[in-house]
Amino acid sequence: MLFPTTIAGSLPKPEWLAEPNTLWAPWKSKGDELARAKRDATMLAVKLQEDAGVDIVTEGEQARQHFVHGFLEKVDGIDFAHKVEMGIRKDRYKAMVPQVVAPLTLKGRVHADEARVARAHTGRKLKFTLPGPMTIIDTVADGHYGDRVKMAFAFAELLNEEARALQADGVDIIQFDEPAFNVFMDEVSDWGIKALERAAQGLTCATAVHICYGYGIKANTDWKETLGSEWRQYEEIFPAIAKSSIQQVAIECRNSKVPLDLLALLTGKIVQAGVIDVASDTVETAEDVVKVIDAVSKFVPKSNIVATTNCGMAPMRRDIAEAKLAALGAGAKLARQQLG
Repeated sequence: MLFPTTIAGSLPKPEWLAEPNTLWAPWKSKGDELARAKRDATMLAVKLQEDAGVDIVTEGEQARQHFVHGFLEKVDGIDFAHKVEMGIRKDRYKAMVPQVVAPLTLKGRVHADEARVARAHTGRKLKFTLPGPMTIIDTVADGHYGDRVKMAFAFAELLNEEARALQADGVDIIQFDEPAFNVFMDEVSDWGIKALERAAQGLTCATAVHICYGYGIKANTDWKETLGSEWRQYEEIFPAIAKSSIQQVAIECRNSKVPLDLLALLTGKIVQAGVIDVASDTVETAEDVVKVIDAVSKFVPKSNIVATTNCGMAPMRRDIAEAKLAALGAGAKLARQQLG
């Protein structure tokens, strides 16, 4: 199938699961009820994607509050009780983050429940997202290792453990989210790719990396205003990614200032091209989606294009996110008719 569809990862949570949660507060401490709510939200996220015509579905990250901390919560050696302020993305913004205080080990499975629920309720290909090693160490304070690279590889080993288990759960594509790749460009080639490959080591399912300029918060929007009329940071890291064993790259293409000719540097990779703008409430038309796919096809073979969203949709209003999902499915269908 030309131009299959997927989403970057997250969807807005149903109102009854969103934080802060007042409607369901009386039973939030009861693990079985909360687990059931997360399961129901996961099934709903899968159903919404199927109804929209999405071919490669995700579980919508319904069981996580944050794309990084959702993983860290199941890791021993991390202190969430004594957070410290740290600069994120080369001090683009400050955040209170947990600390690594001891050797890192997994407490057990991280995402087994939601992966198995999603797998049991869809016959379509299933993609699952995990944070990448470089992005994790840029979102947690080091109070133990004393070495960024050493800590990144420690996290890579844990990610690999969970990724292998997700593959056994029936996941078809495992995607590592690495927005930090366009911040620490020198380190990407130096050790970032190697850490990413360590996280994916031994996987026989498809592997992907998602890179973006950041969405959902004002600090990212303000930073992008300083980047000029063309965002060419990817020019420094695409050649290294092209040489890697990672098979797919998810990248924003709709209403971004990334020159699409840079995609030609991803030789041999499947490109998950973002055709839906997650920074705007304007809902795309099917024709809008076709235009982006057509533009991408000038630099990427049509057989290597997967239509996706620019980034996760969690910060968006649910009705807008659902309308954008419908546009994604309809646009890919129209693209197959017009460009196939």
